[in-house]
Amino acid sequence: MKIIIAGAGEVGSHLAKMLGNDSSNDLTIIDSSEEHLNNLSQITDVITVLGDPTSIETLHQAGVADADLFIAVSPAQKQDVNIISALLAKQMGSKKVTARINNDEYMQYENKLLFTELGIDLLFYPEKSAAFEISELLKKSGTTEFMEFTRGKLQMVVFRLDDGAPLIDKKVGEMLTGESYTPYKAVAIARNDITIIPDKETRFMEKDLVFVICTKEGVNQAMKFSGKMDIEIKKLMIMGGGRIGQMLAARMENSVELIKIIEKKRERCEYLAEVLSKSLIVNGDCTNTDLLLEEDVRDFDAFVSVTGSSEANILSCVIAKRMGVPKTIAEVENIEYIKLAEEMGVDAVINKKLITASRIFRFTLSNKVRSIKCLNGSDAEVLEFIVNPDSLITKGAIKDLKFPKEAIIGGIIRGNESFIANPYNIIKPYDRVVVFALPQVLSKVNKFFI
Repeated sequence: MKIIIAGAGEVGSHLAKMLGNDSSNDLTIIDSSEEHLNNLSQITDVITVLGDPTSIETLHQAGVADADLFIAVSPAQKQDVNIISALLAKQMGSKKVTARINNDEYMQYENKLLFTELGIDLLFYPEKSAAFEISELLKKSGTTEFMEFTRGKLQMVVFRLDDGAPLIDKKVGEMLTGESYTPYKAVAIARNDITIIPDKETRFMEKDLVFVICTKEGVNQAMKFSGKMDIEIKKLMIMGGGRIGQMLAARMENSVELIKIIEKKRERCEYLAEVLSKSLIVNGDCTNTDLLLEEDVRDFDAFVSVTGSSEANILSCVIAKRMGVPKTIAEVENIEYIKLAEEMGVDAVINKKLITASRIFRFTLSNKVRSIKCLNGSDAEVLEFIVNPDSLITKGAIKDLKFPKEAIIGGIIRGNESFIANPYNIIKPYDRVVVFALPQVLSKVNKFFI
């Protein structure tokens, strides 16, 4: 697949590294910074083009006429550059184009249709997606990550095995209920920077990050193994009143009793006070421990830090956790800091690059992929496929299909029914199938469903 990425910043670089895992992808990166291009070419195999992504000559040089996918991901403040370059690429021959934006108005349904008619196949707003992810995590406060498939018929929960968790030293097979059917299945374990696709004999260890696919009724049963259960979020404190903080507060105002936002810039505080009718706005420094005490952080059920500094977000969450806040969530842009944040006791981490990559990566796979998510704490992806008639996945029981060992089928949705997959299941046309896969076998997995 010929893919062109316009923008070699943090999001573009992460996408290039991820898409480069598939040797069948032919990657070209456009950027006006020679330094950015040189840094990227040292870590992944790409063709680099130095120039302005809105220049027709530069786009010709990059080969947009033959591109299968054009991705415009210059930084958020260059929204116009992304939109113009995507529109030009589509008119010049690129089959699919997608652009990063920072204007919520463009995401409204009727406006998205306008951009579709102009030729842009997907607009994505990383900050809006991050606010949505955080709001979902606050609904499932016992997990470090959460995802629903087909309106919740299957769900993925992720939890870390801290000291005293019931699963420590047990085998995966011991999660089974002993009955003919179990409504949950451990599909992966992240341990010491390695992701393991487990079998029944795999033993859980302290600090493991466990990924479990569940039916709706199996979620609470699975969570008991972690020793953590959901708590009701009534009071929410948000550090940082930027776009993510504002959108999160707007989403949560009608579902919690109290939201308090702490923002360092006074003019931003004044703006937030105008647009958020039910949130309390406090002008102050998020890393000031005395301020957190003054604002009664101990009385809050959840603390979310979404300032522009990953370090400040981690630090403030650690402080809040030590003061007794049950649920802490940090927005961490530096991927290398994710594991550090978790080791320091932050309950959940949000990363805009991974969220963005999930949305775009779907375009590189078959049109039968309904959803995909790149996961924090693991180099793997979870995907939801719609089964094509006559595809390889329908040709026998799962155990007989020679499905890649680096992937596992977690669950199946058939009409209004959902169930956890076992080796003897036969997958039928139009089933929705949830698959957990390591990046090196994604293209192989994809072939089973086309």
